Amino acid sequence: MTKTAQRTATPARGLHRENPLWRWLPPMLAVIVMGLAIGFQVSEPRVLSVLRNSIFDSYQRWQPRPYRPAPVRIIDVDDESLARLGQWPWPRTKMAAVVHRLTALGAAAIAFDVLFAEPDRTSPARLLEQLADDTDIRPFLKGLPDHDRIFGEALAQAPAVTAFAFEGMHGAGPLPEPKAPYVVAGDDPRQFLMPFAGVTGTLPVLDTETAGSGAITFIPDGDGIIRRVPLLFRGGEKLYPSLAAEALRVAQGAGNYVVKSSGASGEERFGGRTGIVALKIGSAVIPTDAEGRVWVYYTEPRPFRYVPVWRLLAGDVEPALIEGHIVFVGTSAQGLGDLRISALGDIIPGVEVHAQLLEQVIHETYLTRPDWAVAAEVLTLVAMTAVLTPLVLWLGALWSAVAGAVCVAATWAGSWLAFSGSGLLLDPLTPSIAGMAIFLAVSIPRYMHTERRQRWIRSAFASYVSPNLVQHLIDNPEQLSLGGEWRDCTFVMTDLAGFTTLMERFDARSVVSLLNEYLDRMIRIAFEHEGTLDRIVGDAVAIMFSAPIPQSDHAGRAVACALAMDRFATAFAQEKQAAGIPFGATRIGVHSGSVLVGNFGGGTMFDYRALGDPINTAARLESVNKQLGTRVCISSDTAAACPGFVGRPVGTLVLKGKTQGIEAFEPLDPDDTPSEWIEAYRHAYDKMGAGDTAAIDA
Repeated sequence: MTKTAQRTATPARGLHRENPLWRWLPPMLAVIVMGLAIGFQVSEPRVLSVLRNSIFDSYQRWQPRPYRPAPVRIIDVDDESLARLGQWPWPRTKMAAVVHRLTALGAAAIAFDVLFAEPDRTSPARLLEQLADDTDIRPFLKGLPDHDRIFGEALAQAPAVTAFAFEGMHGAGPLPEPKAPYVVAGDDPRQFLMPFAGVTGTLPVLDTETAGSGAITFIPDGDGIIRRVPLLFRGGEKLYPSLAAEALRVAQGAGNYVVKSSGASGEERFGGRTGIVALKIGSAVIPTDAEGRVWVYYTEPRPFRYVPVWRLLAGDVEPALIEGHIVFVGTSAQGLGDLRISALGDIIPGVEVHAQLLEQVIHETYLTRPDWAVAAEVLTLVAMTAVLTPLVLWLGALWSAVAGAVCVAATWAGSWLAFSGSGLLLDPLTPSIAGMAIFLAVSIPRYMHTERRQRWIRSAFASYVSPNLVQHLIDNPEQLSLGGEWRDCTFVMTDLAGFTTLMERFDARSVVSLLNEYLDRMIRIAFEHEGTLDRIVGDAVAIMFSAPIPQSDHAGRAVACALAMDRFATAFAQEKQAAGIPFGATRIGVHSGSVLVGNFGGGTMFDYRALGDPINTAARLESVNKQLGTRVCISSDTAAACPGFVGRPVGTLVLKGKTQGIEAFEPLDPDDTPSEWIEAYRHAYDKMGAGDTAAIDA
């Protein structure tokens, strides 16, 4: 097959035999991205937890828990109380006075967010240790009661809860005995809790007298924010409550805790032990995460939660503020260091975290990230993949981007509505990032494929239309409209002599192959000189210069192109004739003039071409070569526009349809034609023009 046939056929085969990888690559990439996103979501790496928590914090800041009065109060060791009552720690007799006062006011439970780990340094027994044996005051001090015992007696008469703090894997002291037993429904909850080996606890003289004892250990997230508070702890092989949980139990007079874990009645394991589900304390059923923690849903700061200790001891507290309330005794004093960061970004006393948690429990206002949350997020990922992949493949760039944005926005809107309406914490981040990644994974191969097809179309189009015209229209798409303009151009018209006879002697396949080989090189020569292919009519070729891109040297380009075509055509004909193929000579005509160039046709099809008499003149100059015995004939208009033109005049011709003569020339290649030959011919031609009979001899 000839070069032209190959160039035309190859893109066509590429179109029909397109690599199937381009069809399957986008959905394959979408599935891969989905799989990676699911693995990321299920494994929950630290970076995901940090980003997810920041989103949930933002939700709380946008919609904090509305404060509603609850029977929870904080007796505050604030800076003013320290100023009025002396530096901390206070004598245990003063703490006993606090207990007596709260008991008298009818507190339902009194929980101390304070550690009483050491004996009272102001007790008489401690003072005796510091006095000499012969001091007169020793007998007096020996007769005074111990302050810790006084405090213990006060605790024994009250619904009191003391505190202890877990101290990592190797605690400072032995684990206390739990005050209440645990009833377990489902899987053993201990396997879901971090084990602790010891505590910093309350003095035995105090701890044995109380109704309850709870842990005040917080486990903040890596950024120091308290988002979740454990209700359960594991000490050795035993379960222990938090201070808030124990205060709630004591206030209700409940005798035990009920822990509900995966595998309990009504709780599906989903193929494994998924963790703790809820903790029942008296009549309250508190939903927890798998590790027995509760998300704290914070309110904005409310000063009336607090009652300063000095006011309590001064008798300046309304009974209604204490009666039937769960009372936490803690400190907000700056110097005592019990300050925490809430999800709202506020710095609050640690005791307020306990209080806010119980307010949630009382009003049953919870934030929960249920055990099915990850499954829901994975299903969202799968659904987003299933929706986005075909939409991006079917829709254009703009609408597929809109579809992707809608999917991402819907994910965030669903997450926000779940939070604001039901207190559910569902992660919108991973599905959104995955959605954008899926969009890119599908879009990029699609656009690469589209670009590849466009390059193919451009290449294929260039096989039918001149490449410079294709590139011009690509660079200037605004010119793809009907209309034209007058412009000076030069036209090269060619014709192959004897082609009809050739067709009669050879089979069609051979003729087509031969013609394609000939035309391919002729057109290549035109393109090498940056000419525009106007049309091919059988074996004839029409080339124009200075359109669509203006060329100031269009006449010179056209003459050079005509000479190159003539050299090729002469050699090609000689080669074929030597092989026994009667391939004829090629005749070429060249003329310059003003024509109307542009897009003509209609709304159905454009045809970029030139209209005007110079085209016909170039065609007739090509035809007149038969009579003149030349192969290339150009007009004087073209010759005059070529600086340094080398050629010989052939006469003044009156072409068909014309009344005025036009001077014609045969261009010559100065490298192949000695200048003395040209000069001699010119001398003879001038004699002929003058009617000199010596012209024939010359």
